Amino acid sequence: MSEFIARLGRWALAILATLGHAAAFFADLVRNTPQCLRRPYLTTAQVHAIGNRSLIIIAASGGTVGLVLALQGYYTLSRYGATESLGLLVALALVRELGPVITALLFAGRAGTSLTAEIGLMKAGEQLAAMEMMAVDPRVRVLAPRFLAGIISMPLLGAIFSAVGVIAAYVVGVLMIGIDSGAFWSQMQDGVDVTKDIGNGVVKTIVFGVASTFAALYIGYESEATPEGVAQATTQTVVVSSLSVLFLDFILTALMFSTP
Repeated sequence: MSEFIARLGRWALAILATLGHAAAFFADLVRNTPQCLRRPYLTTAQVHAIGNRSLIIIAASGGTVGLVLALQGYYTLSRYGATESLGLLVALALVRELGPVITALLFAGRAGTSLTAEIGLMKAGEQLAAMEMMAVDPRVRVLAPRFLAGIISMPLLGAIFSAVGVIAAYVVGVLMIGIDSGAFWSQMQDGVDVTKDIGNGVVKTIVFGVASTFAALYIGYESEATPEGVAQATTQTVVVSSLSVLFLDFILTALMFSTP
């Protein structure tokens, strides 16, 4: 029994040490991020690599989700004679919940793993150590631009996901099923609040962008400088980022939409 308690204590101390190191790493990363403004070309290049190269999968997923939401929503609303509210249903589901969450999960799987593998390979190739030998802080030159680019890219990708989803729902609901176009758009305009719905969705995407990008950079920077270590780090990035997004989504939803 005593051995089990001792092992449990060592495990808890290891978790606390990891959390403390990650918090210090995050604080240092946030402190170095404003220095990216001196070299904006580094950030814009990473926005292209992170955001633009994720655009196809985000748009395709948004369109598919919009199609499915329109079909499922129509069959549900038709039972209550409220099919004209299909646009409102799809828009609220996308901007409040599905858009930010699915975008963040896709971002973690596509861009997050790429960032982790890139940083891990730079560490394995001793490029980060070479920067330190030349008095160049890799956290300023390499990590901070990627961190800022992830924060910028996530809200844009989330907006594209929701917009494509609404258009896909319009195609199914209006052009294919035959719902009145005016009712589709008017119900959406009347029911979607810019601040409470769209604004809170944007806040979610920003928070998810910070969490996903930080997890990818931290895990890649702390990975073992071996091919096996980089492979394990990329897998760990997907797991940690996805769980972080889902947990933060619950917290943010409880804070934003718990009161009318």
